Amino acid sequence: MIISLERSALLEAVTRLQRAVGSKTSMPVLEGILLSAEQGKVTLISYNLEMGMKKEIYAKCDEEGDIVINARLLCDILRRMNAPQVVITANEKLACNIKCGEATFDIMGMAAEDFPEMPFVGSDKIIRIDGGLLSEMVKGTFFAAAQSEGAKPILTGINVTVENGIMQFVAIDGYRLAIRKEKVDISDDFSFIVSGRAIGEAVKLIDESTEEVEMKVGNNLISFNINGYEFISRLLEGEFVNYKKTIPAEHKQRVVVNTRELIDTVERVSLLISEAFSTPVRCYFNELNVVFTCATSMGRATETFNTELEGEGFEIGLNSRYLLDALKAIEDEKIQILFNGANAGVLIKPLEGDDYTYMIMPMRLR
Repeated sequence: MIISLERSALLEAVTRLQRAVGSKTSMPVLEGILLSAEQGKVTLISYNLEMGMKKEIYAKCDEEGDIVINARLLCDILRRMNAPQVVITANEKLACNIKCGEATFDIMGMAAEDFPEMPFVGSDKIIRIDGGLLSEMVKGTFFAAAQSEGAKPILTGINVTVENGIMQFVAIDGYRLAIRKEKVDISDDFSFIVSGRAIGEAVKLIDESTEEVEMKVGNNLISFNINGYEFISRLLEGEFVNYKKTIPAEHKQRVVVNTRELIDTVERVSLLISEAFSTPVRCYFNELNVVFTCATSMGRATETFNTELEGEGFEIGLNSRYLLDALKAIEDEKIQILFNGANAGVLIKPLEGDDYTYMIMPMRLR
């Protein structure tokens, strides 16, 4: 294989494809990127058996061929080189030469035959959606999907549905719930569950120039076509959690707050909280304000936040990180927060409509 191409274009592609490279795997080939050279182009593929990415780049190809190169090493080499063109040569013994300007690297590649074939999403179900809208809905929900490996697999996903022209994303991890809804120009109804981590990586490909994202939904796979990158992920199998029964049907207390001011207050009070310990923020609501208090081994922080309470005064403990994740996903200047006493889920909703709903379960106070 002998190819010559722009270093900046290759570096950008390799940097993005690294997101779908395997880590801490018993198969070293999964830590690499497959380069397949043919006349006029080179195709790059990364695939970790759960999600994969593919990108084609224009290249001058003097000799066709395939090789797998460790993604991290290739990225580091390209980033530190300073000439505009890079030449990559590989022989049948997997010896790879990378030359850029006066710098030359001789490294060992891996056999393309050992690289797993990235599956193809063969489906007639094609969805086209505005890139900015997709990014907003994912960023507004994926943080509520379970992150730990010990959680039920279905809780690590986002439930995506389209019904009567309304697209809805739902994520729940047992401690919090996130729901986003938007009107879309999609006539068909459908439902699937996609890995929160995978779709979170996919939307990182979206930038200001992205007008439309094409999604193909298969029986057990989904693909996204974004800015010339093809991103694929396995869909999660099983029935999603019946989250509707967890949402309180009524509320006893209500406050209307300025979103930005509440974020600033909670962030200040949370400065004493260590990530190693889940210390609740104690919130005491009365008629004219709410007093936020946090006490840890490092000290104590207290701040009064002015807001009028509808209903009887009460005290509740909340996870500050969960509360901040929800608040930072909201662009509205003002929101309403609904309570049903100290032991029920706390709902965060818009003043009008139901474009989003966030619920946080309270923490026990000592």
